[in-house]
Amino acid sequence: MKLSLNSSTALVLSLGLLSTPAFADLEAAKAFLDGEIGDLSTLSRAEQEAEMQFFVDAAKPYVGMDIKVVSETIATHQYESEVLAPAFEAITGIKVTHDLIGEGDVVEKLQTQMQSGENIYDAYINDSDLIGTHWRYKQVRNLTDWMAGDGKDVTLPTLDVDDFIGTSFTTGPDGKLYQLPTQQFANLYWFRYDWFNDEKNKADFKAAFGYDLGVPVNWSAYEDIAEFFTGRDLSHLDVEGEVFGNMDYGKKDPSLGWRYTDAWMSMAGMGDSGEPNGLPVDEWGIRVNENSQPTGSCVARGGATNSPAAVYAVTKAIDWLEKYSPPAAAGMTFSEAGPIPAQGNVAQQMFWYTAFTAATVEPGLPVMNEDGTPKWRMAPSPHGVYWKEGQKIGYQDAGSWTLMESTPVDRAQAAWLYAQFVVSKTVDLKKSDVGLTFIRESTIDSQHFTDRADKLGGLVEFYRSPARVQWSPTGTNVPDYPKLAQLWWQNIGDAMSGAKTPQEALDQLCADQEKVLSRLERAGVQGALGPKLNDEMSAEHWLSQPGAPYAKLENEDEAPKTIAYDELIKSWQ
Repeated sequence: MKLSLNSSTALVLSLGLLSTPAFADLEAAKAFLDGEIGDLSTLSRAEQEAEMQFFVDAAKPYVGMDIKVVSETIATHQYESEVLAPAFEAITGIKVTHDLIGEGDVVEKLQTQMQSGENIYDAYINDSDLIGTHWRYKQVRNLTDWMAGDGKDVTLPTLDVDDFIGTSFTTGPDGKLYQLPTQQFANLYWFRYDWFNDEKNKADFKAAFGYDLGVPVNWSAYEDIAEFFTGRDLSHLDVEGEVFGNMDYGKKDPSLGWRYTDAWMSMAGMGDSGEPNGLPVDEWGIRVNENSQPTGSCVARGGATNSPAAVYAVTKAIDWLEKYSPPAAAGMTFSEAGPIPAQGNVAQQMFWYTAFTAATVEPGLPVMNEDGTPKWRMAPSPHGVYWKEGQKIGYQDAGSWTLMESTPVDRAQAAWLYAQFVVSKTVDLKKSDVGLTFIRESTIDSQHFTDRADKLGGLVEFYRSPARVQWSPTGTNVPDYPKLAQLWWQNIGDAMSGAKTPQEALDQLCADQEKVLSRLERAGVQGALGPKLNDEMSAEHWLSQPGAPYAKLENEDEAPKTIAYDELIKSWQ
């Protein structure tokens, strides 16, 4: 996703904010507030200047220091790197190199720093999916103790941690905060609101399937809608070219693993109920005991990674990819597939990341109206036949500031100042306006986003709704995200390519996960928090117990159900 930073970058250049000042200066801060922030802040001008004064004063011991931070490449982080980092340098005298690399590369760098103790970066924007890793290995500074100790004098008095909507994702079972969110986005259902409200389409769908065309509540309805739109002639709506009822991706690539660990399995109903993640069995199919120690992944140890619900989830994804998606989708990665719905020939997508919102509301796209409102909407993703009330129903990415223990204290302090600058209330409304990846309640509730809501396809309504708590990142059941995540795309890729059946691929996946869990148990590197595998028992034993894993249903095709989008929105308000 490419962000145009033309005006912002030009402004920073014109203000001379790319040159290193001889000393930190509030005048540079005022120039930044005048030119870049303007009215786009939830704080008054006096409150903004007070925050800037804190950064000027707190940065004095670090003036002239060069620090390095890293994040994945999305629009929000491009804005931080290309606009906010040079502004911070001008205001504080601390030079920040904010590298933008692939998500997998971020994890690799962090893993290398964990293993070697070498300080590669002074701070990482690292997905909260690693919370289980960080909590167990104790190689990142827990921010609760940091802000009361070594980081106390460089912690913004108005940081207001309670204003962040994602701290439950970055808090360990010990109640300590390990990471601070700087961007969040959810995976939601995306659909062509204009096509669904077309009278001919509604009448034809009702005649074919016997119920109303609307937002699918379950996978059976999603499948019917996918079948209905695939190959449909929409020339009466001036739609040219072939139309598809589903969009997805299937290339054997690390992003294929995210497709499944990022809640596809929980949407199918594989895990247990619980917020923010299922307990004792989560959306990776990993079971933990009462001490949060992982005890298994395969059904034979009480896990669910190769359970009937997991097989159902993978089978449906492959079936829909083959029948209802553009032929090229099977060879695409996450980033390649994301922009496709905006090209105008896709009716719906079950699993669409709201990080693509900014690129999907650009004027002139086939999915945009001339008045700047979108022809599409987003809504909660439908759930599979194994899903039950109280279960997680979607994934929410929370890219979060992470300070490693191996980073020298003074460098961590300087990096912490930068981290707080880019999430400060002064900056957050403007940053959210650019990237649309909300982290603060005050920003979501602002008048600015009330005014902009009708241009964003339901994004604001979703983030203001009570429903958003059902979307969460990977939780603490996963003891070593870097080691386990790579197993998913390799094994799921075998199922997607047809090299193995879904059952065979998932049997291998859970066995591979248990090999890692067993090695961690033997090594004892995570102490009393590490895995403690259950003895293997018959599948029948575990499938007959309450909760996940669930026994195979005789009929995996439930009665389809839809809801009118406008009624859904009313239920949120």
